Amino acid sequence: MVMTDNVRASQREFRFDLATYLAERQAQVEAALDRSLPVIYPEKIYEAMRYSLMAGGKRLRPILCLATCELTGGTVEMAMPTACALEMIHTMSLIHDDLPAMDDDDYRRGKLTNHKVFGEDVAILAGDGLLAYAFEHVAIATQNVPADRLLKVVAMLGRAVGAAGLVGGQVVDLDCEGKTDVSLETLNFIHNHKTAALLEASVISGAVLFGASEEDLQRLSRYAQNIGLAFQIIDDILDITATQEELGKTAGKDLQAQKATYPSIWGLEESRRQAERLVDGAKAELTVFGEKAVPLVALAEFITARTH
Repeated sequence: MVMTDNVRASQREFRFDLATYLAERQAQVEAALDRSLPVIYPEKIYEAMRYSLMAGGKRLRPILCLATCELTGGTVEMAMPTACALEMIHTMSLIHDDLPAMDDDDYRRGKLTNHKVFGEDVAILAGDGLLAYAFEHVAIATQNVPADRLLKVVAMLGRAVGAAGLVGGQVVDLDCEGKTDVSLETLNFIHNHKTAALLEASVISGAVLFGASEEDLQRLSRYAQNIGLAFQIIDDILDITATQEELGKTAGKDLQAQKATYPSIWGLEESRRQAERLVDGAKAELTVFGEKAVPLVALAEFITARTH
């Protein structure tokens, strides 16, 4: 495929090192997150918020936001508050997802889940606090971005996390637990909303902050939708094939909860093929950007290659 050959040639020419890129971006994001949320009175809630926010992880969503802002001509500084907000929203979803009323998990990112350390009541409030603060942080901390673009980003984040996005997908996911007749269409709905919606917002928000064209936003949206679904397929595979140490959370939870997954519908090998097909489609959307898109291409490939 010509596109793939061109991308590989670009990667060779520019010697793009994904591991170095991720390490540098993760360090920038970690430092910004640390600065964004100091511990003040009442200390318990801020400590609970920071416990999960600073627990590590790939920081994929913030990095995607920074990458697309740079791709379209913006800067890391311009996008960092939104990048941090995306991680706050994602962390909220993990805290709430782990609660006994949801997935009832004991471990996340290799550590005890928030409610196991602070109790269910404080964990719920920590998630609420992170969600609210995410929007405040975008509005207050973003510099050198026109108000109309900032407003568009705030609306985009709200839609991605609300009933039209993550929350809606989670509701359908909970409704489907234990059912043996969940269709592929329903499973796609769950994960296009529960997982892909926030990933899409991560990709698009970075480009919106700089003022990318509608045509470029559409390309990036299709890229994001593809990697979002591929990400979930690989998550489903890893829940079966990886250990708790590799995952950083309890393995086999999907099977235990009798959840419909892509491997339960397609099997492992077909699930891998479908994930690779989605990643190829995502990369195809980036061809027009040339060498500037190499980080996003590498991030797409990382999704199917990851083992945790």
